[in-house]
Amino acid sequence: LIRVSLMAGFEWPWQYNFPPFFTVQLNSDTREKQLEAWCDLVLAYLRSKRSYVLDIGEAQSSPLFYNRNINRRLSLEGINLVLNTLETRGNVEWQGKDRARCLVMWRSPQEWGKMVHQWAQNSGLGNSVCTLYELHSGDDASEEEFCGMEVWMLTRVIKALEREGKAELIPGTSPDGSDAGVKFF
Repeated sequence: LIRVSLMAGFEWPWQYNFPPFFTVQLNSDTREKQLEAWCDLVLAYLRSKRSYVLDIGEAQSSPLFYNRNINRRLSLEGINLVLNTLETRGNVEWQGKDRARCLVMWRSPQEWGKMVHQWAQNSGLGNSVCTLYELHSGDDASEEEFCGMEVWMLTRVIKALEREGKAELIPGTSPDGSDAGVKFF
């Protein structure tokens, strides 16, 4: 796969410089491949930005959906089609009935859970308690990919581990849940 680098730290796929990529295709087979490429691009781009929230209004003018070099942008209808496809895959959850913002999970809570649990085991945290803050902002986790993860996502990760019997979420008292604890097994 040939990639073109247009922005420091992120390599755009070749389709990004292909004007028809920004027009929803009518042929169902072509549209299916196009949506697959868009879904991959959205997840890769947000992962590179370590972002979990997408505001639809802002997205329309962001580099993700607007290639200024070729003066092409994906329509609002196209953006919604891509995000709805990601929703059916379990990567997107809409916030609010107006569907103006969505939560984007570029890894599933189960995938993250494996990483967090492995880190906890390697760090000697089996049968120990730590806070969610220590996981997303602590020095011991500073080199981990999950460092900086938003609390809502980290909570989902711990709940996924809880369902597998690998951790227990201990509720905190702060409104955002950042002082919650987790015990790893």
